[in-house]
Amino acid sequence: MANGKVKILIACGSGVCTSTVAETAVKDILKRNGIDASIDKCSLNEIKGKQAAVDLILTTSNYKKPLDKPCVSVFGLISGINKDKVEENIVEECKKILEK
Repeated sequence: MANGKVKILIACGSGVCTSTVAETAVKDILKRNGIDASIDKCSLNEIKGKQAAVDLILTTSNYKKPLDKPCVSVFGLISGINKDKVEENIVEECKKILEK
């Protein structure tokens, strides 16, 4: 983390469709909670190679491989199911990162 900014990676199957929808929702959540972040997108297959450069990983579908960074499933931002809980998890993880 650099200068109080959280580096976030959003991943979906292709790195384009649902990650773009999730990115818009995440930007809104972060803005409402006063969290400064940079966001990059990728496919699920690229996570392992890109995780070293970020603080938090958000996925739009299940990702079961081991990771070195915290990971939050954000499918609820797309489906609307448990959307509030997903938002809460994102904010909580960002605050933990910023406290380090």
